[in-house]
Amino acid sequence: MAFFSPRALIAGLTLITAGSTLAATTQVEVLQSKLDHPWSLAFLPENQGILITLKDGQLKRWQPGAGLSDPINGVPDVWANGQGGLLDVALAPDFATSRRVWLSFAEGDGNGKAGTAVGYGKLNPSMTRIEDFRVVLRQQPKLSTGNHFGGSMAFDDKGYLYVALGENNQRNTAQDLTKLQGKVVRLTAEGTVPEDNPYVGRKDARPEIWSYGIRNPQGLALNPWSHQIWLHEHGPRGGDEINIPHPGANYGWPIATWGIDYGGEAYPETRGGEVPGMEKPVWHWKVSPAISGMAFYNSDKFPQWHQKLFIGALKEKALIALTVDGDTVKDEQRLLTERNQRIRNVKLGPDGYLYVLTDESDGQLLKVSPTQD
Repeated sequence: MAFFSPRALIAGLTLITAGSTLAATTQVEVLQSKLDHPWSLAFLPENQGILITLKDGQLKRWQPGAGLSDPINGVPDVWANGQGGLLDVALAPDFATSRRVWLSFAEGDGNGKAGTAVGYGKLNPSMTRIEDFRVVLRQQPKLSTGNHFGGSMAFDDKGYLYVALGENNQRNTAQDLTKLQGKVVRLTAEGTVPEDNPYVGRKDARPEIWSYGIRNPQGLALNPWSHQIWLHEHGPRGGDEINIPHPGANYGWPIATWGIDYGGEAYPETRGGEVPGMEKPVWHWKVSPAISGMAFYNSDKFPQWHQKLFIGALKEKALIALTVDGDTVKDEQRLLTERNQRIRNVKLGPDGYLYVLTDESDGQLLKVSPTQD
């Protein structure tokens, strides 16, 4: 499928290898610049373009040949402070008929605190307005003063929606089942609680919860080979990690972590990187790349990228390529290092190319492919 025609800057970039070999260089097209801290993107069907969220609260549509639209109306008000703002965007699996667009965002309480909220509305035929937007999930109480919102969303192949929620920089809330901070939640396509969620019927737990013990999640995606949802999250000073969130499982934060406090000491709750009764990560980094976005590569377009998982890196300013084998990760490599740009998100396009957002005041939408021999 020829999703976008090339009309922009192309540059060959060196790949840093640390395991199996990908192509020696990558090819990059700058499709759009002047994006003020973009956060996420979603592909509209039938070559109608890409929806892009900007952290300040704007939702726009990019089209090849037409560029960037005016802000789409009907988006909820967002709390654009610190790490908060308009976060993820996802199309419902039945978007072709429902026109449903899901958004996650930081929502304030009027007193300087905020939490993550999630809702949906219908994109009108002219794609200029989200109609009848309704919030179906809110973090209550609101505890963030600007940190750790999470907000990544992903649908599984049964139509359930998973949302990764940060612990608002209040680390012990991640172990508190009466709160939605530091959790992965699971909802139906209508935003209700599935009857088979692990804590349904318990008075001491929120029924939306799927798994817990999460710090600051920044990536969530469906593994197309195992059909499981994968998650990644920021550690503090060290300890970024990838997990597979299973129902009712505890992923440890802040009791089990490979990271330490920013001052150099372990947190008082921490008992080590691995703790009995808590899930071990699939992969972790002792030095944090500040990971962001997540895309499994399952297209036939570029066979050299088969079985790869691509993850952005904010601090390291790179696109990380991991080799996936079942439920394990074998090795990692770095792409796009020469651009010296914070990578906020990465998605696999319907044409088999990777689409990358850079987290800058003059952020860019990039189209990435391996150089062809």
